[in-house]
Amino acid sequence: MHGEVTVHMDAPVDQVWDLVSDVTRIGEFSPETFDGEWIDGATGPAVGARFRGHVKRNQKGPVYWTKCEVTAADPNRHFEFAVMVGSRVANTWGYRLEPADGGTDVTEYFRLPPNIGSRIYWALAGRLRGRTNDRNMRTTLERMKSVVERKAA
Repeated sequence: MHGEVTVHMDAPVDQVWDLVSDVTRIGEFSPETFDGEWIDGATGPAVGARFRGHVKRNQKGPVYWTKCEVTAADPNRHFEFAVMVGSRVANTWGYRLEPADGGTDVTEYFRLPPNIGSRIYWALAGRLRGRTNDRNMRTTLERMKSVVERKAA
């Protein structure tokens, strides 16, 4: 009920951090989330900050807004947020950054909560959705890599 993808980026960790933690830029990179905005007075990554993402599920639809809450914001190391349904966590997404070989290894991951609803969902659609998530995470990271490496050059 989880997955992750790692891509090496030839850019300093602080530049990668600026990119992965700026939810207002996610539409440039993600195949599914085409817009993001800070809400409830938040202006940047901090634990407890809230934002919403505009999603086009599977790049086809339905189209909807999700409310999210930042659960980890350790500059240059870790950015994570929970996708909320009311007061419940539906999914957690994040990025781990590790300096490596003069650049940064970036791992994007997702994790479903270990509840009965998630277990049923994963049993029915998990393998297919997991492959979609892996493909979309790789696409997101490769698009970020292209931008951050141009900036670093």
